[in-house]
Amino acid sequence: MTFPHIKVVYPTAPLQPYTPMDGQLSNVWFDRKAISIEAKDKRKSLAEIYESVHELLNEEIQSGIPPERIIVGGFSMGGALALHAAYHLNTDLGGVFACSAFLNRDSIVYESLRNRTKPGTPLPELIMWHGGRDTLVPIEWGQETLEELRKLGITGELFPLKGTLHELKKRELLDLQEWILKKLPPTGTPSPKL
Repeated sequence: MTFPHIKVVYPTAPLQPYTPMDGQLSNVWFDRKAISIEAKDKRKSLAEIYESVHELLNEEIQSGIPPERIIVGGFSMGGALALHAAYHLNTDLGGVFACSAFLNRDSIVYESLRNRTKPGTPLPELIMWHGGRDTLVPIEWGQETLEELRKLGITGELFPLKGTLHELKKRELLDLQEWILKKLPPTGTPSPKL
């Protein structure tokens, strides 16, 4: 996914012990107690990765990219981290996408949105895709996440992918590319109505 006027950054999750894999080392953004929407967030693990997210975002902002021209997103745990980045760490971003992702029911993201210091200010738009046959992260978790976020002022949409497991599909990537181009037209070009 390349664009002539957009810098794309693909960070890699750090290698760390992952509780759902019996503590085996894995490239994961944060640890969780279980892969379940009902599990409690491991907030200490999240706080540790927030530093890296802040560094990535601040590096781009300090290089002259306005926050509203930054989109964050990812697949699975990367999508969950993108939701944290856009709705807990920096609500001035231009948008967020999450593919086959969810937030735990007790997520600090919901808490942050309920306690916003500037209620009424626009929040980043959300777009989600989710496999209809995903057995690792059931589509119902993605749907519940979106519904909870909508109750807290998020504008967003989830596109179910019929017959898809916990995976990315070409159609979803093409749709994502189109969405990114609408959100981030070349500078000097007005953003089209979405």
